[in-house]
Amino acid sequence: MKEIMKCIIVDDEPLAIKKLERLLKKVLFIKVEKTLNGSVAALKYMQTEEPDLVFMDVMMEDINGLTAIEMMKSRPIIILTTAYENYALKAYEMDICDYLLKPFDFNRLYKACLKAHDCFLNKNNNNNASADSDNRDFIFIKTAYKHQKLCFSDILYIQGMRDYLRIFTTTGNLMVLQSFQELEANLPKDMFYRVHKSFLVSIPKIESIEKKRIYIKNEIIPISDSYFDDFMIYLKNKQIIK
Repeated sequence: MKEIMKCIIVDDEPLAIKKLERLLKKVLFIKVEKTLNGSVAALKYMQTEEPDLVFMDVMMEDINGLTAIEMMKSRPIIILTTAYENYALKAYEMDICDYLLKPFDFNRLYKACLKAHDCFLNKNNNNNASADSDNRDFIFIKTAYKHQKLCFSDILYIQGMRDYLRIFTTTGNLMVLQSFQELEANLPKDMFYRVHKSFLVSIPKIESIEKKRIYIKNEIIPISDSYFDDFMIYLKNKQIIK
């Protein structure tokens, strides 16, 4: 199993990049592949490369780091590095792996790296499990008191609600203490698509799409600006829409 994480550092402060690079040399399971001086450069780099981990500053001159994260087509594990503590709640809502408040020392950085590595290994394990069970049409999810069987074909859409995910199905709703990233790793990629930071939809259950709204069983799911273009391109590439 691959255990070394490829990472990039995105920051518009050269001194901050150098310090982080120096500290990361002590972390044996992380390899810095590239340093980039802004969000635009990072988004361009990620069009052709797939880092496992991104250290992302927030306040940059070109595009705010949080906005750039929402624009990523395929989101890697993210650790925010910022001098501003008022973004912590937003980072939590976006499933950011960790939040490093500058200036941070090696101990705090290493703790964040360990957390990211755990996410990385879990993701690889889930991907391996998915590869071994391509014909499986269900998963078991942990609710408050039990492990509940969930058939993929029953899912209408999923909504993120702070600490929980609310799964809307044909037979009722389920509340799950799990992140979007963890659940997405166990869902068939050709059936489900993230259309908003707080919504993931079942493509076969979509009844209509009007402007930036999806209609499923009399419910309206918004498509955010940062997801809309990629979502429509995906549907056209799959020949779902003309």
